[in-house]
Amino acid sequence: MTHPFDSSNDAGREDFSERRRPVKKRRGRKVLIAVAAVLALVAVVAGGYLFNLAHTFDSGSSKLDQAFPDESTRPKKTDNSINILVMGSDSRGAAESDTAGTPADQRADTLMLMHIPADRKNIYTMSIMRDLWVDIPGHGEAKINSALALGGTPLMVQTVESVFQQRIDHVAMIDFEGFKGLTDALGGVTVNIKLPFTSTALPGQSFAPGQHTFNGTQALAFVRERHAYADGDYQRVRNQQEFLRAIIKKSTAGQTLSNPFTVNSMVGAVSPFVTVDKSLDSGAVAGLALELRDIRAQNTVMFTLPTGGTGTSADGQSIVLADPNAIQDISGAMAKGTMGEYVAANKLENGN
Repeated sequence: MTHPFDSSNDAGREDFSERRRPVKKRRGRKVLIAVAAVLALVAVVAGGYLFNLAHTFDSGSSKLDQAFPDESTRPKKTDNSINILVMGSDSRGAAESDTAGTPADQRADTLMLMHIPADRKNIYTMSIMRDLWVDIPGHGEAKINSALALGGTPLMVQTVESVFQQRIDHVAMIDFEGFKGLTDALGGVTVNIKLPFTSTALPGQSFAPGQHTFNGTQALAFVRERHAYADGDYQRVRNQQEFLRAIIKKSTAGQTLSNPFTVNSMVGAVSPFVTVDKSLDSGAVAGLALELRDIRAQNTVMFTLPTGGTGTSADGQSIVLADPNAIQDISGAMAKGTMGEYVAANKLENGN
């Protein structure tokens, strides 16, 4: 979250490049991190080219015809915060679906819930273990990522909303294949490896702890790797968070923001691998980017939802047990705008 990403569905979209001239103010160029946050930190907009790039993203990405469940099942919106459900797939694979959001033989390999508080001063991205054992509305208990196969995107949204009792405003489905082109467009990305591993995707290549500058192929292998680690998916989630931090650092560097060719290459490389709900169009992306123009790498926090460890379901599945207290506390923090205090008090940042 496998998911197809058809870049041909751009009929009827407005051409922002014809209607607006690029804004050349220096302040505007520093909004890149906003769109990176909107789309799991993989789609980038620099304000100097804001509307042209938003249109490029809009025409390259695909739209979900039906992303949300029936309104009667949903939590009410109580403030101006924004919650974005990000579903990631580590391969485009053979089991392809359309953009209707209907049930398909697929599961989300990666789940992230992105919370942007009403004051727009920080961005909190919480990884949710794909094997988390929860109640799937209308289907009983199951792994959370199975909601996509059972009821498409609307059921996945309904499941996450029912767990956290918080309304999802937008949905983004990301294919990790896009990370390859994004990394190469940046000229490589330096990642801090905390746990050594021998890649199962790149035979003969091992990586020691420390700083490594990855090309696109290596970056893709890094975010996909789980078999090399004793705790499998847990470490893969940490690696994905580490990679996204590296992307933020590189993409917000002055030499990146001031280079229109690099920025255009980044947007063009990643947009065909992104599918979003219909309301997250170029206008919405550009507007949110302006609201988040002061966000920098130090204002983005990534952590993993605390769990109750691992176990086995009644039917013999290996599962991740939910921690009801953590879920309740996080739900309350999102509602009250106190996510920063919760993360700091529980020392959760950086996937710890």
